[in-house]
Amino acid sequence: MAAKQKTTTQDRLEVAKVLAFERKLDVSDAYFWQKDSKDGKASAIPVPIREKSVRGTISNRFSDTIASDPVKLNPKIESPNLQRVDAAALDDDKDTLIVRWSCKALPFDGSPYVCNDQAYQSALVKTVQGYLETQGVQELARRYAANIANARWLWRNRMGAEDITVSVRNGSETISFSEAERIGLNDFTHSSPELEQLSGWLAAGLSGQSFTILYIEAQVRVGYGQEVYPSQELILDTGSRKSKVLYQINGKAGMHSQKIGNAIRTIDTWYGEAAEAPFPIAVEPYGSVTTLGTAFRQPKQKKDFYSIFDAWVLDGKAPALADQHYAMAVLIRGGVFGESGKE
Repeated sequence: MAAKQKTTTQDRLEVAKVLAFERKLDVSDAYFWQKDSKDGKASAIPVPIREKSVRGTISNRFSDTIASDPVKLNPKIESPNLQRVDAAALDDDKDTLIVRWSCKALPFDGSPYVCNDQAYQSALVKTVQGYLETQGVQELARRYAANIANARWLWRNRMGAEDITVSVRNGSETISFSEAERIGLNDFTHSSPELEQLSGWLAAGLSGQSFTILYIEAQVRVGYGQEVYPSQELILDTGSRKSKVLYQINGKAGMHSQKIGNAIRTIDTWYGEAAEAPFPIAVEPYGSVTTLGTAFRQPKQKKDFYSIFDAWVLDGKAPALADQHYAMAVLIRGGVFGESGKE
């Protein structure tokens, strides 16, 4: 009796070992300028970085052994905390901080920058194209636009400001958002004709309908001589003579493009159990918020990018619409998403 012939099955699609996407919102560094709001004709001048030496106090928490023993505690707290730091402040005759940067919205069609598996790339592009055909980029563009308009990207400079005006130029057209500080940070319900126009510019760039480069400027009235807050450099040289080094570009105080980009992509309100979470977080594969020491998208709950996207691309299981928006935002963010060889 002849042996039963074995049936062959097609190998299951697997994640590409090498996979990377370019970021599609290409943000520049920001530059800090200053002027006096009462002198409309005066030109803005750069905000410089100055070095100063300070004598601080010891304020960190001590162990119970030291805290409960005055003999050990007193010498600790009486010792001065001597520091040499960078600082940035407006001049005593300037009350308005001006921050300028640019953003290119590049076409997003799902094609990776690099992928070593053509079968996987075809399935990936097909998945993204399906999303773009049914949803487009309007929802994501609307949220990115809101974070430009509300000046979230000013970070600490936004706090305590008397007035913030954001202007955005695209070619020969300019739109302005006066009282930008009144546009909410915790939701995306704000609506205005200016916001719709800005959203349309971003959507046109992301969908490849037009070349889009936006020039963004915020004018922030913070007060005469007040301190302002550029990016702080990470000190990798432990022998540095300064404990705080601020970022500067050609002598001007500045902010890293990564910090601005993080603010613009703070649109993820889809990570919670409900349709909307209490506050948005930056779009990250694991929903990481380092300032809170928390990853809001845990693989155990299948809420991380890889769990969602693998089921979508490999198994054809389309996730909920909120998770679709999130997954596409991660691809627009860009990064390396291949399989790691490290355990």
